[in-house]
Amino acid sequence: MGHTFRRVIASAATASVISAMALVRVSSASSALDPGAGNVPQGLQSNTAYAASFKGRGVTNVFVTSQKVSCYVPEVPSPFNNGPNDGYTGETPCPGANTGEDVGPYASQVLSRPGYPATTPMLVTDHSESDIRVDPTNPNHLIGSSKWFAGAEGYNHLLGFYESWDGGKTWPVMGHVPGYEGFTDNTDPVGAFDAYGNYYQALLPYQFYYDKGGHKKYETGNEPNPGIDNEAVSVAVRPHGSTGVRGWITTHNGKPDNVFTTNAGLGQEPDKEWIAIDRNPTVLGRPNPNFNRVYMMYVNFNGNGSKPYVQSALGNPDGTHGDWTAPVLLPTGNGATNNNTYLYPHVDRDGVVYTPVVNYASQQGSCCVDIYVDYSTDGGATWQGPLVAATGVHTAPLSGAGYVNTTFEDGIEETFAVGDHAIYLAYESKSSGFGNILLTASFDQGRTWSGPIQVNDNASGTVDEFQPNLAVGPDGTLSINFYDRRLACPAARTAEAVNAGLALDRSNPNYAGSLPPYGASNYCVTSSVQFYARDLTPKGHNVRLTQHSWDPQLNSPDRSCPCNQSDTFLGDYFGNDIAGTADYSSFVSTYDDGSNPHHYQQQVVAKISVP
Repeated sequence: MGHTFRRVIASAATASVISAMALVRVSSASSALDPGAGNVPQGLQSNTAYAASFKGRGVTNVFVTSQKVSCYVPEVPSPFNNGPNDGYTGETPCPGANTGEDVGPYASQVLSRPGYPATTPMLVTDHSESDIRVDPTNPNHLIGSSKWFAGAEGYNHLLGFYESWDGGKTWPVMGHVPGYEGFTDNTDPVGAFDAYGNYYQALLPYQFYYDKGGHKKYETGNEPNPGIDNEAVSVAVRPHGSTGVRGWITTHNGKPDNVFTTNAGLGQEPDKEWIAIDRNPTVLGRPNPNFNRVYMMYVNFNGNGSKPYVQSALGNPDGTHGDWTAPVLLPTGNGATNNNTYLYPHVDRDGVVYTPVVNYASQQGSCCVDIYVDYSTDGGATWQGPLVAATGVHTAPLSGAGYVNTTFEDGIEETFAVGDHAIYLAYESKSSGFGNILLTASFDQGRTWSGPIQVNDNASGTVDEFQPNLAVGPDGTLSINFYDRRLACPAARTAEAVNAGLALDRSNPNYAGSLPPYGASNYCVTSSVQFYARDLTPKGHNVRLTQHSWDPQLNSPDRSCPCNQSDTFLGDYFGNDIAGTADYSSFVSTYDDGSNPHHYQQQVVAKISVP
């Protein structure tokens, strides 16, 4: 790429891997299949074998968020109800929370305008989009986070969390993350543990109100709560040793712990924040000057595309941190005025910070994206890149009918992870007309990349797999999980169909078949995982992570407005992390396992042994 690299990785092991994988420069995609589509190293497997893999591999599922009753006072009431279709119930008054959380009203709502906040606490019904993280000081300590909906039809939510101290068997603590209840919404859940076991929750709180039709109105000067910021990129820290649901640090220097704020309305709109922490006490045999540095990345939509930024702060053992640095603009491809987004920062064992950047190149229209990688060797002060990883990748539409037979939107295009002198990129391709997951690797800091391979091994090519998420284990094993629609919905008059709530699914503007969708193909959803060795040699076939298929139409939040039921939401991503020999995933399900009779979107945690 013509860039100067400050740190060159070279070893006999790396050279042998590069030789074995025949690393190549990525070529531009054409109107044909994206490179790698159809190239499945482990071979295809039958649906019968896939369905049996859940039991065969000893996978466990725990329905987490249906175990307790959580409530809070929304800043903006959402008086909409699209039921009884799809099980919608609208906002429901709190029947009595048992989480121990503060159900409100809150100090941040004191200066709200007349009519705000809601007059009573509301029940948290749905939980979409999630992340899950394992404490590096205790592999049995896990924290998951997700959107915490009080009004699915109005897309009305805060962020919530759930916590386990026994490797995911039980989850005794859960509730909304406090400190940001004065905003209308609080979104994009992602977290990271620091080296001391403090958990940092990244947040994206913002304000809007509803017009009479349910459309969201973002108007500077007319926010429901003038006593707080219009929008922010923020942090809440759960200090090591916290056990109560309210045990969070949400301020820095006596003010809300905001990394970036804007009160300029639509002219300045931060989005897609992500977080990573450098947990390396030494680097290349020397003390690491960036030990416990917290990196926060986000993009800012400023009327001239979206630009990616990074800010950082040094964390302390008690869960506090230093001041956030000034924003640093990351290198981008195809000119800085185009749309650049979807940042996934990761730090390798040598303290190098990497992130991919997806570029929606204007000359390619809505068809395709290019994916680049940036990296920094000096704690985020300066950056190398952009390094091309994949070009011309065919993507699903970003909103409304991204997939046939459904109304939920597509998620983030790519996922990223770092290993031992290796970086990995997976992304979704719709060049075949259906979603496939492609994977590539680089062993020289992103200068060259392996020829992509297809991760999903479904025998039928007319079903969708989407939203990949990568993790790397301590032995270098690579895990990639994703949503999967290869299995047909349960048949009519079966217990599985009843428990899946299919009878509630009576109206779907994007489905041409008969409803309820008994036996429908490419409709219901499961989750899957594929494992690889460091050099991308597959370890077996795809494994089913979800014990029961579920209907994505049920209680799916309406992303645009309650009046438009053709743009619903499962989340842009879901969680994946590895602790020792255990791989943990967190994902949505509307199935009723006995604890979810309303078929709300619940968070399920799957656990599987790493091969």
